Amino acid sequence: MHIEDYAVIGDCHTAALVGRNGSIDWLCMPRFDSDACFAALLGTPEHGRWLIAPVMNGKKSAPHRVTRRYRGDSLILETLFTTPTGSVRLIDFMVMGVDDRSMVRIVEGVSGHVAMETELVIRFDFGSIVPWMQTLEEDHVAIAGPDALCYRTPVEAIGARAESIDERGDEGDACDQEPRRRARQMLLCR
Repeated sequence: MHIEDYAVIGDCHTAALVGRNGSIDWLCMPRFDSDACFAALLGTPEHGRWLIAPVMNGKKSAPHRVTRRYRGDSLILETLFTTPTGSVRLIDFMVMGVDDRSMVRIVEGVSGHVAMETELVIRFDFGSIVPWMQTLEEDHVAIAGPDALCYRTPVEAIGARAESIDERGDEGDACDQEPRRRARQMLLCR
């Protein structure tokens, strides 16, 4: 992906780059000068990213059309994926004015039915350290030395190859976005 295909979201303490494909490929948490926990921008998805995108025909493929905009004069990014079966909006932002750094991603069904995929690959130290993953009630915690992130989602996460993936498509209601239905996912750094 080219650099012009990225948009920025931030909270005045840090920022993330969000690709047109729904992937956050660069993020340093909790500050701008912290080591990156998503560094796919400099390497491959295995160096860390957070992808939320439509799954088409049971496999990964590009949606028919992608449009993006910022909401008003804010850093709230809205990406609209239009597929042959419907459309879904991905809303990305960082929460401002709180002590904890947090990134929120909301998947909102607009029309029809769209099967969605979530792939979370956390890699601390610019993509070089695979964290230890632990599930505590609704929280999925990634820990590596002094670094830790907490992932919260109503979607069931399936761990594979030190990644969190949910691509059940039509088999799971949590991934099949219907009109006016929302699923919120959150990444926290404390």
